[in-house]
Amino acid sequence: MSALRTRGLIGATLVVAVLGVTAACGNENATSPPAAQPTDTPTTPGTPTPSPTPSGTPSTDCPDTIAAVRTATDKVVWGQGAVTSTFNPVSVTICQYDAAASGQDYATVTTKRTGKQATDLFALVNAAKPVAKKPAICTKELGPTYVMRFTDNDRGVLSITAEAFGCRRLVPTSLEGQGKPGTLPAPRQVTAELVKSLGLR
Repeated sequence: MSALRTRGLIGATLVVAVLGVTAACGNENATSPPAAQPTDTPTTPGTPTPSPTPSGTPSTDCPDTIAAVRTATDKVVWGQGAVTSTFNPVSVTICQYDAAASGQDYATVTTKRTGKQATDLFALVNAAKPVAKKPAICTKELGPTYVMRFTDNDRGVLSITAEAFGCRRLVPTSLEGQGKPGTLPAPRQVTAELVKSLGLR
């Protein structure tokens, strides 16, 4: 076989091989649709975005969400209730909600006081003067919300919400326990002394 013919066969073989590879891989100018690319999950207009995981943990000591606490606080009628509460606490659980708490968030800090510490805190609540009308002028700063759950010897529980911001409402929201349908203390406003005491741990 001549050298010229051998070179011709090798050249033809190379051309066939290159064309075969090109056909198998395709080329950039092909009209076939591009391969699927990862994209963000589409959201339908009007579909609510998933809410973040609620903060805090529900417990028997602090069972309510901040939404439930605010609802109970908003329902209270100002200008009604006892000037001084006759409740005799032996202990108190303080449930503290973060300043930015919302929706289904629970208290993130829980502290307990017994004996004299509980009665001293209750004295600060009673010392604040009742307010006849719901406060209309409120500041815009954020701060924690506290729920004080005072307990007496009969297992009665008096719950009082204290807002350390805005209108600084100090509002009794419920009195639970057998034989405890007594009059709730009248709504009032949080004093500086009470805020200072609530912040102590």
